[in-house]
Amino acid sequence: MEQCTAPPPIKGRPREFDLDDALTAALRVFWRNGYESASMADLTAEMGITKPSLYAAFGNKEALFHKALDLYEREKLAYTVAALEAPTARGVAERFLQGALQIHLNTGEPKGCMGVISTVTCGAEAQSIKADLTARRASSEAALIARFERAQAEGELPDGLTPAALTRFLYALMQGMSVQSSSGATCAELRQLVETTLLVWPTR
Repeated sequence: MEQCTAPPPIKGRPREFDLDDALTAALRVFWRNGYESASMADLTAEMGITKPSLYAAFGNKEALFHKALDLYEREKLAYTVAALEAPTARGVAERFLQGALQIHLNTGEPKGCMGVISTVTCGAEAQSIKADLTARRASSEAALIARFERAQAEGELPDGLTPAALTRFLYALMQGMSVQSSSGATCAELRQLVETTLLVWPTR
């Protein structure tokens, strides 16, 4: 008697899009619009996928934003890690400002800082997003404060200037660059801001 055999298991339909490409597209939308203003229609259109595919691959909109923010930090903010290795406090500032400047000068990218844009536009419904952005910034600031504390111990900073205040000063400058870039500042104007900052950078 012929043996009955079970049919082979049916495999799931293969994904028809590249995850990395889709995430890069989502990053552009969030960076351009901010978290709350980035609609699911905007995201799926830019990513070239359907809403069910987005949910299946990335979870909900909030989970997608966190993944896009991770990508933004890895690819666009890598200069902030390298900046901490500069031999002087002024060198740290120069690498931070030049790194930020290059992002703003890249005509193929959205203008401004993704973190600043999303934090400013976050309402009550997106407090978890704002909390994540705030925590990430706090971590970056702590690393910069620690670097300036070393500079202070090495005698680089003028008396009365604290590492925390210098860190806030540098971040305020970078946020100002982001706002000016988003408002249409020219490349020359942004370069001038960086050059002026470095000219007046406090040293002993």
